[in-house]
Amino acid sequence: MKNNAAWITTPLVLLVLIGIWQFYVTSFSVSPFILPSPVAVGKSVVTLLADPRTWQHTLITLTEIVAGFAIAVIVGITFGGLLGKSRWLEQTLNPLIVGLQVMPKVALIPLFIVWFGFGMTSKIVLAAVISFFPIMTNTILGIKSVEHGHRDVMLALNATRWQTFRDVELPNALPFILTGMEVGIVLATIGAIVGEYLGGSQGLGYMAVSTLNAFDVQSMFGVILILTVLGLILYFLVVMLRRYLTPWHNAVAGSR
Repeated sequence: MKNNAAWITTPLVLLVLIGIWQFYVTSFSVSPFILPSPVAVGKSVVTLLADPRTWQHTLITLTEIVAGFAIAVIVGITFGGLLGKSRWLEQTLNPLIVGLQVMPKVALIPLFIVWFGFGMTSKIVLAAVISFFPIMTNTILGIKSVEHGHRDVMLALNATRWQTFRDVELPNALPFILTGMEVGIVLATIGAIVGEYLGGSQGLGYMAVSTLNAFDVQSMFGVILILTVLGLILYFLVVMLRRYLTPWHNAVAGSR
């Protein structure tokens, strides 16, 4: 009952916020160059969606996000599995991993542009680099959280390392991995958009810059809204994947 109520309360809260926004803009005569009204933003979204170029830019951004996220998932799970199973390797590489994690990724954009150019490749690499760490660290945590008794049972059954990983460690780590993926898809979206914003000639991030340079604030808000919806769709797809792959986990079962 509580979960069903969210389908009612969430839209209501959103409508209230939009109403406050409209009231503020109208009552205080806020300039549309500072903050356009929700009605004006809605009209700009309709205009943008009617333009085929918007869909082309959206497809480019979506490709960058999905490709970068896919690379991060493959590399993150692989490295996380290796580091989680090898303590000495984790201790050896941990300073390097932490150093790379705290490095401001935005500062790498000029370097990626030099290496990979202004096209999609540099944005895909940036999205992958930014979303890689939460996936890897959650994989390590999931592998290390396996109870020793489970490993002892597999050892008593003369199971190989691969069988132990497939039947015990991976299922145990899956909820952690999917949690990292939920964070990773958000970071991949941010990485692709920031890459387009700072060094791109296509994509929704580039569209946001173009509308800003043209002082078309309404269209800029419209682009931001489209980006928000795109990010939400990708995030909820990962959430649905988590519900499908780990229906037995407490976090999923408790949310039903």
